Amino acid sequence: MTTQLAPATTARTSTPLRVAGAVAHLAALAFLGAVAFTVLLTLLGVGIGLVPVIGIGLLLLVGLVYLLYGVAWLETARVDGLYGFGLPALAWRPRVGPGFGGYLRTLLRQAVDAPMWRALANLAIATFFGALVLTLLRTLVASIVTCFAPLAGAETVRTVFGLEIATAWAIPVGILGALVSAAGIIGLALLHGVLSRAILVPSQEEQLAAQARTSDAQRAGAVRASEVERTRIERDLHDGVQPRLVSVGMTLGLAQQKIDGDPDAARSLIEEAHTSTKAAITELRQLARGIHASVLDDRGLDAALSALAGRSHIPVHLDVRMDGRCSREAEAAVYFAIAESLTNAAKHSRAAECRVTVRRRDDGVLWARVEDNGIGGARVLPGGGLDGISNRILSAGGAVRLDSPNGGPTALEVSVPCAS
Repeated sequence: MTTQLAPATTARTSTPLRVAGAVAHLAALAFLGAVAFTVLLTLLGVGIGLVPVIGIGLLLLVGLVYLLYGVAWLETARVDGLYGFGLPALAWRPRVGPGFGGYLRTLLRQAVDAPMWRALANLAIATFFGALVLTLLRTLVASIVTCFAPLAGAETVRTVFGLEIATAWAIPVGILGALVSAAGIIGLALLHGVLSRAILVPSQEEQLAAQARTSDAQRAGAVRASEVERTRIERDLHDGVQPRLVSVGMTLGLAQQKIDGDPDAARSLIEEAHTSTKAAITELRQLARGIHASVLDDRGLDAALSALAGRSHIPVHLDVRMDGRCSREAEAAVYFAIAESLTNAAKHSRAAECRVTVRRRDDGVLWARVEDNGIGGARVLPGGGLDGISNRILSAGGAVRLDSPNGGPTALEVSVPCAS
């Protein structure tokens, strides 16, 4: 499953407040960054050293990958909060496949994830700059103190570099040292912003390439979703409504033959045909509802899901909290994902109940989670219901996450941009 990347925006113009914030960040990172890298390198060394010891080192190396991701995530959030580049939050790589093997492959992909390592490289540079900033801050303070040295009445003054100069030179030397130190501090803060942008912000070509890949994936998902939907409609018509209508026609034919010789039997056949016709109408309505839920346009997603839960064959606990409406495409994608999930749960999961949670998040994303207490083991198969969900959500620019271990429970999460 893929997530849609938001193109990074240009950095906001540097201001004295932002420069001061960068200086504060660098000064703090001189200590915090050194601690982080010390922990990471120690964990790496100990993990590699303990690999032969019943695999204990492997557990440490697994923990190292998670710690690297956490540090990189914080660094990305720190830079974006400081400079407002519009960076997307660092995301864990999507699961490669089912089972323990899939977990290991996912972990390996995360260990070589380029955005994570770019963030760590930026943190290493910022930590080095932070050490220089602390040195320059000490130099700045010492230079200011040197300016006031003549008040002590001494003939010579020891400067910050350990040199002794005549008291008459204390003020100009102190002012020069203060100016150079302040310029160095400001220069490092500005350079930190430039390097952070170069390292973390994708180039215009990369952004265009990512947008092109996303558009291709959405188009392919839309085509695949339409094919799956068409196949489902054909199957429902062929296996449900069509045989019932054929049966109605045959029953009416028998009734026509008996209407003169055996009116009672003909009447019974007509009643049977009438009952089958009403059942066919009900199936056609359900099929039409599966193609387009009119209540979704008229009363919104909450009302449509309430009606869906009321028709479910298993109890559904519905929790919908939305402030306003999303686009029709986003609401329709989430609605049909939930509808298909409830159908799958009723057919295959042996679940006693389902829980559906829907939220419109502050970041403009419509998020939903469907969880049942069934036997689990759900898999995405070509042409299946989960495949249809994946393609429909992907075509709307969203993402899907399935967690269904053997033995249950099964949880399906979908997220779609409200403005899709």
